[in-house]
Amino acid sequence: MDFLEGIFVFIAIGVCSVIWLIPIVMIAVSDRTDGREKFAWILAVIFISWFAWIFYLLLAPLREPRHCRYREYRRY
Repeated sequence: MDFLEGIFVFIAIGVCSVIWLIPIVMIAVSDRTDGREKFAWILAVIFISWFAWIFYLLLAPLREPRHCRYREYRRY
């Protein structure tokens, strides 16, 4: 019985770790923010947890990306 309990605990810890990493990975691969802002959101998720990820989904990007701001000036 101890072996099965150990496997169950190992699987439970693995599942919890994957669930905890999902928001971090989603922010890291997202195109909504870049650079320092992305790093700040990842730190917020690590230290504040899921609430910061919900705020990221609702608020990011806080400002328009640079390449979008100047797109209208490049039109001929």
